[in-house]
Amino acid sequence: MTNETETPKRGTFTFERTFTASLDEVWELWTTKDGIESWWGPEGFSVKVHEVAARPEGLVRYDMIATAPEQIAFMKRAGMPLSSPAQWTFTELTPQRRLAYRHAVDFIPGVTPYTVSTVVEFHPQGKDVRMTVTSDAMHSEEWTQRASAGMQSQLGKLTKRFQR
Repeated sequence: MTNETETPKRGTFTFERTFTASLDEVWELWTTKDGIESWWGPEGFSVKVHEVAARPEGLVRYDMIATAPEQIAFMKRAGMPLSSPAQWTFTELTPQRRLAYRHAVDFIPGVTPYTVSTVVEFHPQGKDVRMTVTSDAMHSEEWTQRASAGMQSQLGKLTKRFQR
């Protein structure tokens, strides 16, 4: 018997990338205002970070802003604002090894707000850093595919950043 207050377990999706960069460089991209603003958000979006408290239960508060014509058109068709406040809460920080956070999903019209969890692991390998990102699936297959495509796009920004 399932208690009505329990949330069913969703699946996850995982990405792995290797960057020719120092562990400090990659870590700071996740834990500083300048770092997050330099890559967070899929192509066609930018972010303006208002707060970063890189500690357990610390917040990252930002605005996600549609900037490219196709994203602006999509947001308008979906009845979503072009700029949305967003935040995540760090749940774990093991410096330069692992971080985890809960991201508020409160921006989808007609969907009761909920959270998804993400774990990011950093593995130094000589002059490289291998990074693994594992996130909860969203409430539907369509939105899970969108979230996955968004993370893929964001990570593409990091890949470009570290091409030398």
